[in-house]
Amino acid sequence: MKNIIEVKNLTKTYKRLKAVDNLTFEVHEGEILGLLGPNGSGKTTTINCILSLLKYDAGSISIFGREMQPNAYDIKKEIGVVFQEVAVFEELNVYDNIDYFCGLYIQDKKVRKTYIKEALELVGLEEFQKFYPKQLSGGLLRRLNIACGIAHKPKLIFLDEPTVAVDPQSRNNILDGIQTLRKKGATIIYTTHYMEEVEMLCDRILILDKGKILASGTNDALKALAHIEEKVSIEVMDLEETYIEKIQKFKNVEEVSYQNNLLFITYKKGNNNVTELIDYLKEEGIHYNKIYSERPTLNDVFLELTGKELRD
Repeated sequence: MKNIIEVKNLTKTYKRLKAVDNLTFEVHEGEILGLLGPNGSGKTTTINCILSLLKYDAGSISIFGREMQPNAYDIKKEIGVVFQEVAVFEELNVYDNIDYFCGLYIQDKKVRKTYIKEALELVGLEEFQKFYPKQLSGGLLRRLNIACGIAHKPKLIFLDEPTVAVDPQSRNNILDGIQTLRKKGATIIYTTHYMEEVEMLCDRILILDKGKILASGTNDALKALAHIEEKVSIEVMDLEETYIEKIQKFKNVEEVSYQNNLLFITYKKGNNNVTELIDYLKEEGIHYNKIYSERPTLNDVFLELTGKELRD
C-alpha cells in the first residue's frame, strides 16, 4: 500500500518539554487516519511539523514520496488544511471566501468556478453564497471553513476538530462530506475528541500521549486491547448496599457502581455474565427493568491508555 506521509523518528522539544518523542508512523493512500490524544499529547505539534509550520529537532518527514520543506510549494498545493479555529474573511461573502482560498492554487477562472460550485454542494451552502460570515450560524460557518480548505481538490487533507460546537444537522453534513472526500480519493488526517466519529469514519487510529504512540490499529484492534470485556447497566429501584457488595464479589466483575437507580457493572472477562446477574437478582427477589450489555468502546480504550485525570 502506497504511503502518502512517512514520519520517521520525529522529535520536537520546547525548552525542557519533549512535545514529540521519536515519533514514527505512516499514512496510507486513500485512508482516513484518526489522530487521537488528550490535550498536550503532541497532536498539534506533530501536524505543524508535518506541514513545515514548525521546525523540529530531529527526524524526517516525506509527503508524496518527497521530503517536506517550508518552501516545498509543489507539495503544499496538494494539501488542504482545516484548523479548529475558523479562518475566513469577514468582509467577503461565502462565495468570495471560497474563491479567494481556491484561487491561491487554481489560477484558471473557469476551473475555479467549477471547483467552488462543487465545494458549495459538498458542504451544503448553495443557498448561502451571498451571505457574509457574521450572518451564518456556527454550523454554517464551520462548513464554510471546510469548503475554503478543500475547494482546490487537495490529495491530502488535515481536519482538526471539524465538528466541534455545531448542531447535529451540520455535524451529519460534515461527516457525510468527509466520507465523500475519501470516496473521491483524498487521504485524510482526522483529529477529534468525539470517539463515535472516529469509530464511524477512520480506517486506522493512532493514540498519542506525551509525544509517543501508545497504540495504533483499526477500531476493532484497539478495542481488543481493553482491560474490560463487557459493560452492563440495569435499572434497579432502591438497591441496598449489601447486594452491591455481593455483586462486586462475582468472579469476573471488575467494578460496580450504583447511582440514580442504575446499576453499572464492568466485567474483566467471561461469558454469560448477564445470565449470572439476572439469576442472582431473581434469587434475591430484586425487581429490575431495563438491562443493557455492550462491549468496550474506543473511549474505554482511550481512557485506559491515557488515564482519567483531567488535562489542561
